[in-house]
Amino acid sequence: MSNQYYAEMIGTGHAVPPRILTNQDLEKIVDTSDEWIVTRTGIRERHIADKNTFASTLGTEAAKKAIEEADIRVDEIDLIVVATVTPDMPFPSTAAIIQKKLNVPKTAVMDISAGCTGYIYALSIAESYIKTGAFKTALVIGVELLSRVTDWSDRSTCVLFGDGSGAAVLRATTERKGVLGTYINGDGRLGDLLKMPGGGSMNPASEESIANRLHYLKMSGNEVFKFAVNMMGEASEKILEKTGIRKEEIGMLVPHQANVRIINATAKKLNLPPEKVYINIHRFGNTSSASIPIAVDEIRKNGKFENANPMILVAFGAGFTWGSAAISW
Repeated sequence: MSNQYYAEMIGTGHAVPPRILTNQDLEKIVDTSDEWIVTRTGIRERHIADKNTFASTLGTEAAKKAIEEADIRVDEIDLIVVATVTPDMPFPSTAAIIQKKLNVPKTAVMDISAGCTGYIYALSIAESYIKTGAFKTALVIGVELLSRVTDWSDRSTCVLFGDGSGAAVLRATTERKGVLGTYINGDGRLGDLLKMPGGGSMNPASEESIANRLHYLKMSGNEVFKFAVNMMGEASEKILEKTGIRKEEIGMLVPHQANVRIINATAKKLNLPPEKVYINIHRFGNTSSASIPIAVDEIRKNGKFENANPMILVAFGAGFTWGSAAISW
């Protein structure tokens, strides 16, 4: 009888640029206020990368920390999956660039574009490969430099986003721990609500695309908010149903850090008290696919890890996509 494998999370790490952009700084750029931003989003500051920092830079830094904690050699890594919508370039993949920077020998590399749900998607892919026995060790990274695609003249979106990266090393185990299950879904009919129109084969770079500011993200905020609340709730319920975890057994909810009101609405649907919901949006803003792995690493490092068992990860993002995961140890 063949073994049943689970993907144990044996190391995590995160990296953010040193520069912090506060709400007070934004008041000098666009017509907004600290009170308006905090009341509507919960964000107080975000980290912004300099011109010499790329997705692969932050992704590599987070990966090195995760690898060090996992105490593995880089030649043990079978798979690198990077979730990002702000890659270094269209190709080669940012995963391949990070592979080179880490000096990892030949291994499978791929990028995943699923917006803010990217890390959940990447985790699901890595877990699937490990579960089948195809790979033993995977490096999963979520990284974004959203400041590069943010329109700093648009006060409705420029207050939301920040840069950062989070990573995890997954290792096959026959014990029932680590990633207990994942759930992913999507609906492309909602894609126009959150998109970056320029830069692809539809709108390649041109004088016209630049003049029309197509290379910046566009978002219909109110519509996104409504769908996000429903999707986060659905994804949370689905992963509990899939894994058999009861709501009262949840140790910690780790939601995508997009908006504190969406986070609170999701927690309310699960009847979770504030101490069981991890929030760091006030310090990082929305870092898209990096938000959940950053939060997971903080939980592991700040002494809350033991009480966070099991941990429920949940996110929604451009596509639209949504998903969740359950982690135990």
